[in-house]
Amino acid sequence: MRLSPRRKSTRVCLIAFLASGLAFAQQSMTVDRLMTFIRSAVEQKNPDKAVAATVATVRLTERFTLADLKELQDLGIGEKTLTALAALVTQSAKLNPPAPKAAATAKTAGPPPPSDATMRKVLQETREWAVGYVNSLPNFICWEVTDRSVAPRYQPGTEASWAHSDRIDEKLTFFDHKENYELFQHNDTAVVNKSADSLGGARSTGEWASLLAEIFEPRTQTDFRWSAWKMVRGKLAHEFLYRIERQYSQQTISHGDREKIIAGFHGSVFVEEATNTVLRITVTPEIPPDFAVQDVDQIVDYEYQDIGGQEFLLPLKSQVTMRDGRLGTRNDIQWRGYKKYSADASISFDTADLPPGK
Repeated sequence: MRLSPRRKSTRVCLIAFLASGLAFAQQSMTVDRLMTFIRSAVEQKNPDKAVAATVATVRLTERFTLADLKELQDLGIGEKTLTALAALVTQSAKLNPPAPKAAATAKTAGPPPPSDATMRKVLQETREWAVGYVNSLPNFICWEVTDRSVAPRYQPGTEASWAHSDRIDEKLTFFDHKENYELFQHNDTAVVNKSADSLGGARSTGEWASLLAEIFEPRTQTDFRWSAWKMVRGKLAHEFLYRIERQYSQQTISHGDREKIIAGFHGSVFVEEATNTVLRITVTPEIPPDFAVQDVDQIVDYEYQDIGGQEFLLPLKSQVTMRDGRLGTRNDIQWRGYKKYSADASISFDTADLPPGK
């Protein structure tokens, strides 16, 4: 008897949402209004399917970019909503960008830009943390899952039609400050005595610990420039633009077993304001135009994980896209199930615990 009113109330709320959403979407819409609508839907925990259906009817009057999409994705939108919003990126690509709004910018940009002295202090504290990062980590095991997708006619800067290719499940053992990967499943087939490299296709390694060390090691002579305040998973962060010249880089780009280059790279580092630790890194290698692999872009997100009753900042997810000719490839990597390492430690691998994009 207690459940009946709740079911009825939920249905009424859903009908009201759909009705208001339909009226909302039947008119042309600005990017700002679309963003406000999605934020409201997330706050009210509206159903993913219903939000996506509304978004599918939207006709934008301004350009909606991949950066806008990433901002909404960080709010925790559902997969159907994400797909519908991605379509708007392509549909609005030829439209003019939104006109700048000084008042809105002032409201959402965060505190005033830090002083030069503060920026130097933030970078110094972040560098000290990053350089000692690997040595500070305990021995642990976790589950690394890579979902690989391809797009036959990939055009960088647009939302491609990605088709899922395969899934690689590996056990990551971090012991004595070194990583070891053990392939145990490809799609739904158990694998024994084979490495992930033997499967062919696009691969990416060194997403987390080595990347942090390389960017902040003094020997790389990284150029940092403060850019803006940004929100990363609800946390206020400094965005620093950075660049590493080729002669100081360890970024290796390979094309099968035939070609290999070392490339300089640039991107953004998002440093949490409260702790001066890294929440996100983006990487864009600077590849010669005559090399087979082009348009490589990578995002790595870090989040605190519990290991043996202590919190450690560890990789959460990563995405790597690249192009070989007209073929685009995308690797979506997620790390889950962190446990303290011991000789008899075991880990349960269950794909139900690993929702896509979360």
